[in-house]
Amino acid sequence: MRSFIRAKSKRLTLMLFAMTCLLTSCAQLDAILATPIPLTPTETPPPTPTINWFPPSATPTLQTFSTKAPTPEMRPGLSGDLVTDDFSDPSLWDIAASDDASANIKNNRLTLSVQSEVYMLSLKHDLVLDNYYAEITARPSLCRDEDSYGLLVRASATNYYRFVLSCNGTARGERVSGGTRLILQQPLPSGDVPPGAPGEVRIGVWAVGREMRLFLNGRFQFTISDPSFPSGSIGVFVRSVGATAAVVSFSDLTIQSVDYVLPTPTLFVP
Repeated sequence: MRSFIRAKSKRLTLMLFAMTCLLTSCAQLDAILATPIPLTPTETPPPTPTINWFPPSATPTLQTFSTKAPTPEMRPGLSGDLVTDDFSDPSLWDIAASDDASANIKNNRLTLSVQSEVYMLSLKHDLVLDNYYAEITARPSLCRDEDSYGLLVRASATNYYRFVLSCNGTARGERVSGGTRLILQQPLPSGDVPPGAPGEVRIGVWAVGREMRLFLNGRFQFTISDPSFPSGSIGVFVRSVGATAAVVSFSDLTIQSVDYVLPTPTLFVP
């Protein structure tokens, strides 16, 4: 009987031990299951940048430019021809010849020749004009340094305005009255003045009232203003300054009427 009890007690002990182990295993399993297992986070790829194919451009600031005033017309009021002369008639000009100087018309040219330090002019006959635009072609064939030639306007034998072209490449304006010379425009260099000879230049003078403007080859050079001689004829001249002769021919004279009135100067009253 005691052996039975001991055997039974032993089995009970084993059962208790087995149950204890089972409960312990379950408790450990519950502890394992109850412990949170950290998850490795999944990296989210960064968003793909959106490409702006047409980015807005800066609006340019509009710049303001000043409007240039138009170039003023320096020969206003030109109209029909008053006189044309092809230099085929010697009786229309002063013609002379001497040991010192000569003026003759040949081959449609008026040629003035002077010896050293001699001055000579030739005027067109029976012509009195006040307001006009005159042009003539000059061709120096012997001319150097300060030798000169040019056009006379509002001219008589002793009084006239003289537009002077020097063979040193300058142009000036003068008034001659009874042999007295007054410079109205000092010499100015000009690329249109032939620097010596041979050469060719188209001389033009716009004369209205007291104002006279010189043009060479159609390009404005300068203005002189003087009321002394309101009208007169047209003439040409040649002058030798140095030790050599000077020879210049003139051709193709045209004179146009001018329908223009100079603006009245505004008087300032303080």
